[in-house]
Amino acid sequence: MFGVAYAQGAASAPAGGGITQFIPLILIFIVFYFLLIRPQQKKAKEQQDFLTNLKKGDKIMTGGGIHGQITGLTDSAVTLEIADGVRIKAHRGYVLAIPSVESKDVAAKKG
Repeated sequence: MFGVAYAQGAASAPAGGGITQFIPLILIFIVFYFLLIRPQQKKAKEQQDFLTNLKKGDKIMTGGGIHGQITGLTDSAVTLEIADGVRIKAHRGYVLAIPSVESKDVAAKKG
């Protein structure tokens, strides 16, 4: 009878120190940081730098897929000329990218 009591008492005691239980949790956080958080922060910083370096005459694409040339800039908006004499205003945060040469080549092949 005492043999069973000693076996149960040994099983309920914590195995290892307190820090060894947190090592897997710490490793998971490190993996998440390098695979998810850090690249996302880097991409956000690049987008912010892109938005601050916009200037008149740049050809851009908005988040809605509208291509145009910047004719005016303010702190929060850009004025785009999307056709001759057709201008629209868009929020600066919706500017995604400068259209690349590759996308123009694909569009020319389709058209």
